[in-house]
Amino acid sequence: MELAIPLSKKSGPLFRQVYAGLRKAILNGTLTAGERLPSTRDLAEQLGISRTVVLLAYEHLLAEGFVTGRCGSGTYVAEGLRAGVQTKEKKQAKVRLSRFGQAAADVVGEVDSPGRRASPKMRYDFAYGRSDIATFPFAMWRRILMRHARMAPVREFDYGPASGSMELREAICAHLRRSRGVVCEPAEVIVVNGSQQALDLIARVLVERGDRVAIEDPHYDGMREVLRAAGAQLVPVAVDRDGIDPAKLPENAGLVFVTPSHQFPTGAILPLARRLALLAWARRKNAVIVENDHDGEFHYEGRPVESMQGLDSEGRIVYIGTFSRTIFPALRIGYLIAPKSLAPAFRATKWLNDLHSASLEQQTLAEFIRCGMYERYLRRLRRKNSGRREALLEAIERHLGGRVEVTGEGSGAHVVLWPKRRIAEKTIVAQAAAKGVGVYGVGHCFLTRPSRVGVVLGYSRMNEREIREGIRLLGEVL
Repeated sequence: MELAIPLSKKSGPLFRQVYAGLRKAILNGTLTAGERLPSTRDLAEQLGISRTVVLLAYEHLLAEGFVTGRCGSGTYVAEGLRAGVQTKEKKQAKVRLSRFGQAAADVVGEVDSPGRRASPKMRYDFAYGRSDIATFPFAMWRRILMRHARMAPVREFDYGPASGSMELREAICAHLRRSRGVVCEPAEVIVVNGSQQALDLIARVLVERGDRVAIEDPHYDGMREVLRAAGAQLVPVAVDRDGIDPAKLPENAGLVFVTPSHQFPTGAILPLARRLALLAWARRKNAVIVENDHDGEFHYEGRPVESMQGLDSEGRIVYIGTFSRTIFPALRIGYLIAPKSLAPAFRATKWLNDLHSASLEQQTLAEFIRCGMYERYLRRLRRKNSGRREALLEAIERHLGGRVEVTGEGSGAHVVLWPKRRIAEKTIVAQAAAKGVGVYGVGHCFLTRPSRVGVVLGYSRMNEREIREGIRLLGEVL
């Protein structure tokens, strides 16, 4: 522990200054009750003074009851001071925020609202956007991680390339070519700290304040808030059962954000005709399409739908993916695939943002993909999710029947229930919570007034018994 205690030859005896500094740290809560103080030798070395001076200061604190000594253990802040410690609140200067800073501050309350978070106290929590951390092979991951930590050359722990390690970019390209039909080269891949950073980089590189940007409605609100903070003028385009309709795109937008493989949150899959129409619109308007393929690895009916990026022959699509949905959220590794003409700007922006993503985790992930473990894990995860999905749909049919419409069941790891009778979203969420069931409204995903009420049910972290019982209880609410 290091303590900042200012000392001056003009401020009286040194032991009194050390005593006063420690006393102040205890009273303002910097040193908490029961916390161990530095040894007299360590503190004397930190402050560049004699150990005798520190001993005198500790004796004064001990005499006044601020600290207690434990034989052979050290000196600790007295426990009895816990109730009496008061912290003096600093005066807050009124500092002018930038437009971006103010816009970001305005969304903090929305981002932290309970309606967006998983509810750990819920017995049956249909949280969405989560990976199945119980199924993930952590033992294998730890072995690979520890091997790289032990055997990596020292140079590997220096700053890395802004766009990410070459090994991981090559592994990402190889995997995406096989699984998602993405056409890319390692030079076009930017490794990012999750898809949220990818969205932020896109806003910085492609959006000027006041630009008109088309977004699906409803949509992922984390994307919306990034664009709002960047000063974009958002143009919502309604989503139907087939996703976004290119015929309804605004004439004067230069950028559109879409989730074609599993629209968030409705789950609609954009058909080929609309994908081609969307590319034609981008070509006609000289616009850019941002494809967020957040749930592209999970598909249950028919042939998996490949990415839109694979259809792009002109370099008009910026493609986003993440490992947070498949591996575990704390990894915070995603990727942005930019057309060659845009890749240099994205690399430079990533460098300006945070230099590069953590190297050791990148090396571990690269080997995890290369050795085939990632694809084996995905196959196991798809089988599990498929069983959960079947249990969910059977339970919905049994306990909810014709009282709801279901969308998004063909892919991804969540569905949306749209009640057919008029009932407030907050009422559904609150009454379900009272029965120990966590469900989540879609209202915050709309930029315009929602045309109907819906709730999202994620199933990636529940077993089939929990799913059936949770839906039975939800049936009592609806």
